[in-house]
Amino acid sequence: MSTRFDALRARLADINALTSSIAMMDWDQQTYMPPGGADARAEHVGRLSRMAHEALVSDEMRSALEGATGEASTEEEKALVRVVRRDFDLSTKIPTSLVAEKSRLAALAHEIWVKARAENDFKSFAPTLKRMFEIAGEEAEHLGYKQHIYDALLDQYEEGATAADARAMFEAVKPRQVALVKAISEAEPIDDSMLYGSWDEAKQSAYTQMLARTIGFDFERGRQDTAPHPFCTGWSVGDIRLTTRYKPYLGAAIFGTMHEAGHGMYEQGSPMKWDRTPLAGGVSLGVHESQSRLWENIVGRSRPFWEHFYPSLHQQFPELGSLSAEGFYKAVNKVEASFIRVEADELTYNLHILTRFELECDVLTGDLAVADLPEAWNSKYETYMGIRPKSDSEGVLQDVHWSGGSIGYFPTYSMGNLLSYQIWEALGKDVPNTDDLIRKGDFKPILGWLTDKIYSKGHLYTPKELILRATGKPMDPTAYLDGLERKYKEVYSL
Repeated sequence: MSTRFDALRARLADINALTSSIAMMDWDQQTYMPPGGADARAEHVGRLSRMAHEALVSDEMRSALEGATGEASTEEEKALVRVVRRDFDLSTKIPTSLVAEKSRLAALAHEIWVKARAENDFKSFAPTLKRMFEIAGEEAEHLGYKQHIYDALLDQYEEGATAADARAMFEAVKPRQVALVKAISEAEPIDDSMLYGSWDEAKQSAYTQMLARTIGFDFERGRQDTAPHPFCTGWSVGDIRLTTRYKPYLGAAIFGTMHEAGHGMYEQGSPMKWDRTPLAGGVSLGVHESQSRLWENIVGRSRPFWEHFYPSLHQQFPELGSLSAEGFYKAVNKVEASFIRVEADELTYNLHILTRFELECDVLTGDLAVADLPEAWNSKYETYMGIRPKSDSEGVLQDVHWSGGSIGYFPTYSMGNLLSYQIWEALGKDVPNTDDLIRKGDFKPILGWLTDKIYSKGHLYTPKELILRATGKPMDPTAYLDGLERKYKEVYSL
């Protein structure tokens, strides 16, 4: 690259060092930091966020970007300029003071949320959450939007997506999903009671790390820890962090790890030459989620997967008794309305997302006060799934996202669901023996295809262009709905 590109890359490296430090502090806060460190951590993160924002929107960055734009000739150079230009344009619209306030508040809010959830005390969290929604509204006004205030926020997570797109997506999948859920509700229920009990955490940790390693997560470039809410983060292609959590349901840690490992392998799949540049990493949260859901559900909840892994699981946990591999497979695919999103079955999962999307829209437009969120949340769960949370801890307080200011984020989860099946369908055309490979515990061809078509592309293309290149068509619900019907009609003998 030319000296002008060198100047741009040098500035990007400075910004990356700052944002990586913030990410490391956030990981530490959610895994090891004592609660007493919250105030200092908020100050540290607030200052670093301000510095990173100032560096991105500086006159020096503008000059470096303009110089590189005029000389961009290769595909990589053009992509780098495009990505940085978008980040620059979005960031210059948001005041540095608002960025710093949001970062400080998020650091404090996390500890307040953890305590509030543990004590079932929404009122103690409400003032902080109210300010976080106000900040989200201010961000949206600074960014600008044509139709709905939500558009400006969603676009930050999924480039080009709007509230109207999200509504259209939910409307497209609802009829067939609702019909399938109704048919299952009238079928013979599946007993999964044997998956609930007291499971040794050290054994769960060892087993879940074995699963992640076997499917392809590289522990030479990553690790797994525990957190109140599972997540994946990292600050280099060579340093990706997974977390999981342990609960009375044995599947919680298993599928939490599979989910986060999907995110982690996506991050590890970026070319090392792009490390610590804006070209590395997942291109959008919708595409990112497609990979966590693909590995968690399409691979991890498949019959061939447990035909291979169940003997070792039973050996690790003899408490499973006489439960067979087939019984375990059906148990982990039980369809039942539940309160916890991250442990929801594939069919009802989108209803969890729809609830959050609608509530976010209502708060942002002023149609719902933050103080009234618990009752609104409970009412929607009753309407959509026929169940009502018994407490705010299993209701409005269950997700970590709002405490971190990730408002406008949730629809990307459902986008990921649709894309996971669409990508798997395309993969199956080139790797037609996926069931046999999974049954043998050979995941290299699957990971190789995904790395070639998705992971190694980083931010080289826009999300929509990447999906078009990988699957031959834009996001479409057909593969998702067809896949669910095939699987669950067989599971429930419909």
